Amino acid sequence: MNLATQIRGGLIVSCQAPADSPLAAPEIIAAMAKAAVLRGAVAVRINTPAHIQAVRQAVNVPIIGLWKQELPDYPVYITPRFRDAVAVAAAGADVIALDATARSRPEPLEDLIQRIHDDLGKPVMADIDSLESAEAAVAAGADWVGTTLFGYTETTAHTPPPSWSLLSQLVEHLSVPILCEGGIASPTMAAKALSLGAWAVVVGTDITGIDLKVQQYVQALKANRIDNSQP
Repeated sequence: MNLATQIRGGLIVSCQAPADSPLAAPEIIAAMAKAAVLRGAVAVRINTPAHIQAVRQAVNVPIIGLWKQELPDYPVYITPRFRDAVAVAAAGADVIALDATARSRPEPLEDLIQRIHDDLGKPVMADIDSLESAEAAVAAGADWVGTTLFGYTETTAHTPPPSWSLLSQLVEHLSVPILCEGGIASPTMAAKALSLGAWAVVVGTDITGIDLKVQQYVQALKANRIDNSQP
């Protein structure tokens, strides 16, 4: 059974944590991933070679691996260079996720995808923010497309994810598996993504994003206190 068939119609859990969080320890990320798989996740999405290596030892489902890198001269940050992909593959990832938006990048997208295919033998998940970037990624050889970066680039930051219209456009215009990722905040939303044609659904913050969820609750409570204190 190929990887795409393994994940079809299922939940992929993104197990990540901010670098300054106690949850960012490899063994804790691995525990998150194992818990997700035990409860039915068909795959996991993991950032950094150290975390991928720890998760690989804990689960036997496909790992979508990436390495977020802040480069001073380029806005792309999800596995932007081939050397980053090499480290992700060596750590045990089955699929390499990378930023495939139209923004400036350190290496041409087509060259990066081809080298991942030829030298590493891994399929590529293209994280995109628009139909145009998705079409370019597929033309460059991307095997899967994810809506991951909609709402997080300069041209889409004004609209919060998910974009149901973008998902529908991708399903209509592309023949590769489309993964809905970004902004899925309930089981109902995940089911809607599948009903619109998503191949699988990736959920991160709403399941494993303890740091961000706590911040959201705290901010809401603070705002309520301020409102109530007004005469």
